[in-house]
Amino acid sequence: MADLPRVSVVTPSFNQAVFLERTILSVLEQEYPNLEYIIIDGGSTDGSVEIIQKYADRLAYWISEPDRGQTDAINKGFSHATGDILAWLNSDDTYLPGALAGAASFLQQNGKVGLVYGDMNFIDEHDRVIGKFNAALTDLKRLRRGYIHVPQPAAFFRADLWRQVGPLDPTFFFAMDYDLWVRLAQKSDFAYLKGETWANFRLHSGGKTVVSDDRNWPELLRVHYRDGGSFFSPIVARYWLRKLLAPYIRWRRRKMFDHR
Repeated sequence: MADLPRVSVVTPSFNQAVFLERTILSVLEQEYPNLEYIIIDGGSTDGSVEIIQKYADRLAYWISEPDRGQTDAINKGFSHATGDILAWLNSDDTYLPGALAGAASFLQQNGKVGLVYGDMNFIDEHDRVIGKFNAALTDLKRLRRGYIHVPQPAAFFRADLWRQVGPLDPTFFFAMDYDLWVRLAQKSDFAYLKGETWANFRLHSGGKTVVSDDRNWPELLRVHYRDGGSFFSPIVARYWLRKLLAPYIRWRRRKMFDHR
């Protein structure tokens, strides 16, 4: 165990009792011996606290108190983390077996890589796989053009880099991960392990990806323009195309959840 890097995983949560236990178990059942698991709950009133308390003896730290939202909760969790490798897993997502061991082993053997990620499934509220994230290798140049391709739940990064570029910007509701990827890519290389599926991202009617998706792209453009991005960039073209197709996208999502 002493030879294994410590992996600190933070789960931010607020009123996600219906999914929270599945998230917690997916972390604790990784069978990775040098795990530090932290849960930051935003003062839930739906039974989430009772679920967390069931596993309190296996947690490095947990708290339930009002906060300023998901980004604030992640920052708070990382302020308590002591690991060599960091990650966060939202309270409706799950890890697949071997995710922590795979990420830790790769980063231990590849000192020039600051962030590693694998593939990620999309799942529904019943844990059924309904799609796959379009993951691909990216770098600073591609990121700034809008080719993100990093599935956040399947991403792990070095704590020493976090200390250089963190914390997450609390003004972001959606794009805090994209903002962090850009800052990390300015300091280090990324690696994508194609075929290594490490996480599940849950799409459900109450998820912010479904409820508030219209807030995502304006935040992506904030990062793009902040770092000197051009109006004549693929990310800007994609924003306007997405805006044009928004009514159709919302209709498709309503149909998807109406049939479940």
